Amino acid sequence: MDSALASDDRAVYLPHTVRVAAKILVVGHFAVGKTTYVGSLSEIRPLRTEETMTQAGALIDDLRGTEDKTTTTVAMDFGRLTLSESLVLYLFGAPGQQRFTRLWRDMTNGALGALVLADTRRLEQSFPVMAVLEEHGLPYAVAVNQFEGSPRFAEPEVREALDLLPETPLVTCDARDRISSTHALIALVQYLQARQTRSSQEIV
Repeated sequence: MDSALASDDRAVYLPHTVRVAAKILVVGHFAVGKTTYVGSLSEIRPLRTEETMTQAGALIDDLRGTEDKTTTTVAMDFGRLTLSESLVLYLFGAPGQQRFTRLWRDMTNGALGALVLADTRRLEQSFPVMAVLEEHGLPYAVAVNQFEGSPRFAEPEVREALDLLPETPLVTCDARDRISSTHALIALVQYLQARQTRSSQEIV
C-alpha cells in the first residue's frame, strides 16, 4: 500500500531547514504488517524489497491467519516522515523471519528505538524479536496490529502475555490506517523523549 503523499513530487525532497534525522526501526515477526505500516506513514514512495514467496519458504514460515500472503520482505522497507521544519524520521522495516535476524541486528546500529508490531494470534512469536532489541539495549514500544478476526484482549492481559515492563508502551493500531499508525509512532517517540529526559536529569 503506497503512501497517499507518494505521488506528490514536492514530498520527495527534504526542506533545507531539516537539521536532525532520527532512525526508527519497525520490527516484528513474519506477516505482522511491517511493510503495510511503513507504507501507511511514509511521505515518499517507500522502498520495498519484496519477493514472491516460494513453496520452500512456505515450509519454513508460519502462515497461520495469512494464507493469502504471496510476497515477503527479504531485505528491508524504508520510508520517511518529516515531523517538523528541522526534524525527519527515517523508518526501517526489518524482515520478520528468523533466518534474517543477522541482517536486522545490523540495522539496530544508529537507531533511537523500535516499534514492535504484534499479532494476538501469534504473540509468542514476538519474544525472539524483543530479545534481539533488549540484547542491543534498544528501547521499544509494542503496537498490536488489529487484524480482522483476530482475538481482542484487555491491555493487562496482553502486557502479561508479552512479559512487558510497566514502562514499555503498549498500544493498538491498524497498520493500514495512517492516523492509527501515527498514534502508535507518537507513543514510541514520547517514550523515547521521556527516557532521554530522565537520562539528562540523572547526569545533572
